[in-house]
Amino acid sequence: MSIIGKVDSLWRYPVKSMSGEELEEAFAGYPGVYGDRVFAFKSSASPPGFPYFTAREQRRLLQYRPRFRHREKAARPANLSDADKIGAGPLPADISELMVDVETPDGKTLAIDDPVLIGMLLSEVDTKHQLTLMRSHRAMTDCRPVSIFSLQSARQLSEETEIPIDKRRFRANVYLDLASDQGFDENELVGRSLKLGSKVIVKVLERDPRCAMITLDPDTAERTPAVLKKVAQAHEGTAGVYGAVIVEGMLHKGDPVELLK
Repeated sequence: MSIIGKVDSLWRYPVKSMSGEELEEAFAGYPGVYGDRVFAFKSSASPPGFPYFTAREQRRLLQYRPRFRHREKAARPANLSDADKIGAGPLPADISELMVDVETPDGKTLAIDDPVLIGMLLSEVDTKHQLTLMRSHRAMTDCRPVSIFSLQSARQLSEETEIPIDKRRFRANVYLDLASDQGFDENELVGRSLKLGSKVIVKVLERDPRCAMITLDPDTAERTPAVLKKVAQAHEGTAGVYGAVIVEGMLHKGDPVELLK
């Protein structure tokens, strides 16, 4: 057994590009973290291959706080306990049970499908954007189902840029506290498998190529271009890694992380 660290925190993002929520536990399935990025807004001005309206177009998206209306139903698949007992796979998310309400920056609460919300999102952006709400039973991620980032990488970037770096800039699902003090050690995990907690196994597939999203402060949405510049110059434009779930199960904050092979 080779324990290389622990799970520092778990996060999901009910609406793509809006604020995330920290969880004490989360179900990691083949499609990703249960309830992660099950809503998104599609823009008529975005390319077909990446149709989403994100904080790159409207920075204030990060200041909208989505929350599941039925938190218990959004916590895990409805049949998880019974499925575990008989060795069956859990049911996919029922999108009708994953309804989201959004707290706006000015403190109002609106349903995710309220037309008023779309009007607010379109304020101060080019009129070429026409938005349509997208909903899915699986995560609408940019690449692989699960994103992983270490506290050590955030700390190293802080030292390199001489700017306080909030880990939340990197919008990972799983933040690791690695035993090594060296930043970007998660790069060495590519091609290997991790066991998180007692059951979940994740195959680390590739490094995470970064874009302008990491320049945005997760609270204020203010830009700090130096963060992306340093990642581009010193780390080949990547920070963190992507993985695929090989064995499904529950993750918990504080779970040990074991390197399998």
